[in-house]
Amino acid sequence: FGDLTREIKLVFASYDNINEDNEVLIQSMLNDVTLSGVAFSHDPNTCSPYRIINYLEGKDTTSITGGKSTGFTWQQASLSPTSSPVKLIPIIKLIDELLKIFDYQPLDIEFCFTLSDPGGLPWLLQARPLILSRVPEPQHEQFSRLRALEQALKQSMRKHPWVTGCKTVFGVMPDWNPAEIIGIRPRPLALSLYKELITDNIWAYQRHNYGYRDLRSFPLLIDFSGLPYIDVRLSFNSFIPSTLNDDLSEKLVDYYVDRLLDSPNLHDKIEFDIVFSCYTFDSNKRLKALAAYDFSDSQIREINNSLKTITKNVFSSKSGIWHKDLEKVNMLEQKRGELFKANLNPIEMVYWLIEDAKRYGSLPFAGLARAAFMAVQILKSLVTIGIFSEHDYDDFMLSVKTVSRQLAEEKSALKRDEFVAKYGHLRPGTYEITSLRYDEDPDIYFDWNNRHKSLSQTSCFQLSTEQKHSINRLLKEDEFDLDSEMLLTFLRDAVERREWAKFHFTHNLSDAISIIKTYGESMGFSTEDLSYCDYKIIKGIYTSPTDHKEIFHNTIIQGKQKYASALKTSLPPLIKVPEDIWAFHLPLETPNFITQKIVIAPIATIDSGDKFNGKIICIPNGDPGFDWLFSIPIAGLITAWGGVNSHMAIRAGELGLPAVIGAGEKNYKHWLSADLIKIDCPNKRVEIIS
Repeated sequence: FGDLTREIKLVFASYDNINEDNEVLIQSMLNDVTLSGVAFSHDPNTCSPYRIINYLEGKDTTSITGGKSTGFTWQQASLSPTSSPVKLIPIIKLIDELLKIFDYQPLDIEFCFTLSDPGGLPWLLQARPLILSRVPEPQHEQFSRLRALEQALKQSMRKHPWVTGCKTVFGVMPDWNPAEIIGIRPRPLALSLYKELITDNIWAYQRHNYGYRDLRSFPLLIDFSGLPYIDVRLSFNSFIPSTLNDDLSEKLVDYYVDRLLDSPNLHDKIEFDIVFSCYTFDSNKRLKALAAYDFSDSQIREINNSLKTITKNVFSSKSGIWHKDLEKVNMLEQKRGELFKANLNPIEMVYWLIEDAKRYGSLPFAGLARAAFMAVQILKSLVTIGIFSEHDYDDFMLSVKTVSRQLAEEKSALKRDEFVAKYGHLRPGTYEITSLRYDEDPDIYFDWNNRHKSLSQTSCFQLSTEQKHSINRLLKEDEFDLDSEMLLTFLRDAVERREWAKFHFTHNLSDAISIIKTYGESMGFSTEDLSYCDYKIIKGIYTSPTDHKEIFHNTIIQGKQKYASALKTSLPPLIKVPEDIWAFHLPLETPNFITQKIVIAPIATIDSGDKFNGKIICIPNGDPGFDWLFSIPIAGLITAWGGVNSHMAIRAGELGLPAVIGAGEKNYKHWLSADLIKIDCPNKRVEIIS
C-alpha cells in the first residue's frame, strides 16, 4: 500500500484549497478492454439533446480522451425512433439513466467494455457536468422539429416525373458545395443571396447552355432547418448530355447515385470520381467500368460520343461557347459603373446590382467554371495515361496566373491606397454581411509596415517535343480542331478566367451587401440584424413599394427564428435516407491533399490573434475573401470544407502551398487541437507532432 498512499498524497497536494472534505476516488484497473470512449448527453455545439458517443475498439483506453485518435463518432437525437448500433445501446441506456439521477443536467462521461462484462454491461469510469453555452433545447421540441424535417425529406426524395433517377441523396458538398462557400449554418441573408445568384436558376441555365439536360425551374439547393443541402439527383441529371434518351439517362443517374451510396467519402469529388461530365483522354478506359453495371457496348459508345460533342463545343478554338461567357463578364464592370452614376434609390441599386450580377456575372462565371472543371479533368487524364507526371501537373498549375496570385503579388508592389481601391470589395465569407470588406478596415487584414515577398511561385511550363507529339496525335484521333499548344492555352485560360469572373461578379454582390447595410442602419437596424434578412424582400419591395422598415423588421424576426432552429440542428454531411436525420455515424472524411510537399509547422487560426508567419492556418471554409492569407508567408493550409477543384485548392496549387482541403468536420476539429502538425501531401496523411 506504500505506493498507493504516496499517490493519494500527491493528488491531495495538487489541490488549491485543502480541507478535510476533500476526497480521492480510487478505481481498480480494468483488464481486457474491448471498446472505450467518451459520451455526451448533449451536443456541445448545438446545445441540443443529441447523444454523442466517440469510441474506439481495442485495448487502448487513452486514444480518445488523450486526443491521439478521432475514433468513431455516433450521434443520435434523444427521442430518436431509429435504433443505435447494438454495441452502443448500453451507452445510450447509461446516459438516460444518469440523466434521471442528476435531474437531466447535461453530462460528459467516460466508459469502457471488457471481455468479462456480464451481458455486455459497460463500466462507467467518470461522469462530469457538461458546461453548455446556453440552455439546452427540450427533448420534445427537438423531436417535433426533426419529425417535420423527416416528412419533408420523404417528399423531396420521391420520384419526380421530370427528373430521371429512382432515388436521391442530399449532401453539403456535391456540386456548388455550399458548406465551403456559405458554411454549414449560414445566416439567412447569405443563404438567400447564394440561392438567388447560383442555385435557384443560374446553375441549371448554364448547364443547359453547355449541352446538358434542361433542369431549369428546379432549385438545386434545399435548406433543412436552415442547413443548406444539394439535391444530388438533380446534380447528376444536370451532367447528363441532352442528346441521351430518358431510359439511358435514368440508368446513368441511378448508377451515379448507387456509386455515391457505396462510396460516400466521394461526396466532394463527384465530378472527378463518379460522374462522366466531359470527354477526357482516358474516357474510353473510365467508361468501361459501366459494363459491369449492365450498360451495353452501344450505350457506352453513345455516352462517350455525347460527352465528346459537349467537350468539343466548349474547347473549340473558333466557336467555343465559353468565349461568349467571357464577353458577358467584360460588360459587368461597365454596367456597374453606369448604375452608380444613375439616380437610383437603395432598393433599386441593390436589385439591379444583383440582377446584373446574375446575367453578366454568376451565369457566365458558372460557364467558365464548367470550362475550368473540364480543363482540370483533361490535365488529370494526361497524368493517368502517362503523358504528364504528377510533377508536370503541379508545374502547370504553378504557371497559371489568376487574380488571386495577382493580389498576393500586388500586396507588396502597390501602394496601400492603390491596392485597397483594386481589391477593397473582397470580404472573407463573400455572402456574409457581418464580414468586413477589405476597404472597410484594411489594417485588420494586412500588415502594411512589413511588406513580405509574395508567396507566389511561378513556372514557365513548356511541353517537351515528345509530349507535343503525343497530345497532337490524341487530338487528331479524337477530331478536335486544335493542337497541343492551343489546348494548353485553353486549359490555362479556363482556370484563370474562372477566377477572374468570380472576382467581378462578387464585386456587384459586395456592393449590394454594403448598400443593404447602410440603408438598413439608416432605419435603425444593426448589421447583426440585417444578417437575418431574406433577399426576397428586396425583390418584393422593388416590385410592390410598401413600408420598408416594417418589411425589414418582419423578415429579421423570421430570419432569427430560422437561424435559431439551424443552431439547434445537427445533420450528417450526406443524407441517404430520411431516417438519417435522427441518428448517424459521422463519416471518416477523405481530404484533398494539394501539392506533393511535406511541411511541419505550428497551427494557427485566423481568430486566434497569432502571428501567421511560418504557420499552418486552419479555416473552416475558404472563398476569395480569404486571399489576404496568401500575402503572408504561411507554411500550409487546412480547411474543414472544400473540394479538389475549389477556390482554396486552386490557390494552394498555384502557389505550391501544401494544403489539406475538405478535411471534414471531424478531422478538422481533431487537428485543430494540436500545437504542431505534419502535412505529408505525397502520402496523403496528417500527423500530430505535439
